[in-house]
Amino acid sequence: MEKGNIRRFGTFNGVFLPTTLSILGVILFLRTGWTIGSAGLFGAISILFIAVSISLITALSISSLSTNITVGEGGIYYIVSRSLGIEMGGSIGIPLYISQAISVSFYILGFTESLKWLIPDINTIFVAFFILVIFTVIAYIGADFAVKVQYVIFGILLLAILSIFITPHWIPLKENFSFHFPKGYNFWKVFAVFFPAVTGITAGVGMSGELSNPEKNIPKGILYAIFFTTIIYLLTIIKFSSIAGYKGLINSPLIVTHITPFPYLVYAGIWSATLSSALTFVVSAPRTLQALSKDRIVPKFFGKNLGSRKDEPRSGILITFIIAGVVILTSNLNSVAIMITIFFLITYGLTNLACGLESLIKNPSFRPKFKVAWWLSFIGVIATIGVMKVINTLITVLSIIFLLLLYILLRKRELEQTWGDVREGFWFSLIRSSLFKLQHKKKTLHNWRPNVMVFSGMPENRLYLVKFANWLGKGNGIITLFNISTGEVERLYKDREKSLEEMESFIMENKLPVFPEVEIVGDLTEGIKTISQAHRLGYLDSNLVLLGWGLEGKKGLRLSALIRELCLLGKNVIVLKYAPLKGFGNKKLIDIWWGGRGKNEGLMLYIAYILSLNREWHNVKLRVLNVSPKSKIKKMREFINDRLNQAKINTELVMLSDEHENPFELLNRASSNADLIIAGMQYPSRHREKVFLENLNQATNKDLTYLLVRSIEIEEFFFEENP
Repeated sequence: MEKGNIRRFGTFNGVFLPTTLSILGVILFLRTGWTIGSAGLFGAISILFIAVSISLITALSISSLSTNITVGEGGIYYIVSRSLGIEMGGSIGIPLYISQAISVSFYILGFTESLKWLIPDINTIFVAFFILVIFTVIAYIGADFAVKVQYVIFGILLLAILSIFITPHWIPLKENFSFHFPKGYNFWKVFAVFFPAVTGITAGVGMSGELSNPEKNIPKGILYAIFFTTIIYLLTIIKFSSIAGYKGLINSPLIVTHITPFPYLVYAGIWSATLSSALTFVVSAPRTLQALSKDRIVPKFFGKNLGSRKDEPRSGILITFIIAGVVILTSNLNSVAIMITIFFLITYGLTNLACGLESLIKNPSFRPKFKVAWWLSFIGVIATIGVMKVINTLITVLSIIFLLLLYILLRKRELEQTWGDVREGFWFSLIRSSLFKLQHKKKTLHNWRPNVMVFSGMPENRLYLVKFANWLGKGNGIITLFNISTGEVERLYKDREKSLEEMESFIMENKLPVFPEVEIVGDLTEGIKTISQAHRLGYLDSNLVLLGWGLEGKKGLRLSALIRELCLLGKNVIVLKYAPLKGFGNKKLIDIWWGGRGKNEGLMLYIAYILSLNREWHNVKLRVLNVSPKSKIKKMREFINDRLNQAKINTELVMLSDEHENPFELLNRASSNADLIIAGMQYPSRHREKVFLENLNQATNKDLTYLLVRSIEIEEFFFEENP
């Protein structure tokens, strides 16, 4: 079934009309006089302009954001989610919809309560349900019909306002110049009572998915509506201050009916104000729900059109009817009314935050036709927080906690979004700024972090290397897995893309905090050296290379030469020899073979310590083993203990004598139960590669897992410098 013209509303009927009807609500008739009597004429004007300023800043932010993207269904939810991400959008979209749905019942109940002024014995619950059913039917038929009804309501509302203005009283009474706050009230508490008058700007944006040209309709419609309604409120304040003294204004909400020649027109205006707001939310709330369902934040059924040719969110209309009906039955709404206002304010705050961040970060994708200074949007954020605190601090805190819980829940669901958001630009800007700040900082061993290059190939083929690198990172380092292909780029570039996708998929499935890289080189050894030199970004240069075992034959000679050249290039090198049968054992014991006064011990201890911080190794015992002649054991013990005390690592020191046995055989026998042995490597000097390989093979000839370490850092790698 072909749908009709969905984008069918313009600036006036799609944005200006619902926004104006929402702002010119009950407060215009029933609370404006009370505000003047309490705060005085100038206080009331100040309250109006402070409230309008917050509303105007938010409207400017909405205008800026809406002229940067093609706004779809969902109004404010759509705008926030496309800027701050689906989780943040969803966490505000759900309570925003609930607030809109409950607002339907609030305004209907306000209408029925006002009927009691004329018919004291009226059954307000029955009338409220009757009105709710009528409005639900109107919305179910379609937004076109609802807008036509709004035209009628708007006409009645203008006549009611005009009936107030045609009386001759226009000179403010002097007694209304000063404030007369009722007991328990001050300027800001009166402000909190009046502020909901200007919280209707979301109503016009709610029709965003059906606007003919959102990037023009939304800015014009909202700003014209704010300008028009501000003039109405300003004239009303001046008028009310001229018709009665402060006592009459405070004590008689309907005092205006006593001075107008058309009192019933004022009643009609009050009813129009309440009913227009209710109808506006009956139409806009289901559209917010429809947008939430399309983004899979709520079940898909909630957004069904149930046969509508113009994609009317009919299932959302029925759900809104149910929620509003339940609230009408309970009708104990004081605290909920405050929470609704708080949710609207949080929406305003997040909208301003989104615009402020977009403007500040200057993403290339943020090119709004309507530009707003970032600092102005941030003033809007601060102002909305201040208003929330003034209204009710406790409910504000509870509302924010509720939003945070929603955000955490949505994060856990790992919803996919097909659009970028401001968070990416924020992190990019932060990284860029941080790199420049660190660029000229001197590196010290106190702030050393492992930036590890792991030449693992496809990670699933050498999973032990990937696991070990992951442990080594432990949230403090940067781990990059490299899969290197040798050959020509023209022949292998498609294979490279496929390999990168497979690596990324593997990393995501296993939730590994590592980065994948696939490189094409002409020669493996030369490629590793080139990649090691190029793998840096400012301060973040790679400082540790993790290699797998490969010391057999010519392969071993190439590896020893590679280790030497990587050391010359300023890289610490570690080689993992993995025992397939034993693996990493029970992860209960790590032995560190202390070789003397060389450079490797600091990095060896550091690696052992980092491993012990991982959950899998949290019960591990660290042992330091040293082989020395009997005559030097005491002196060596003192030296090593001094180093271990400086390192502040809880280890056991085992001293062994090599009087009658090969040191490597002695150490291997002592470490036969170790789950990992960490040993130092000598520097593989040129033309002595065979000796280097013979020593390594002799040291690692048992079916155990060894990590061989060659550190190029200064001797005091993990120790305090001597004073």
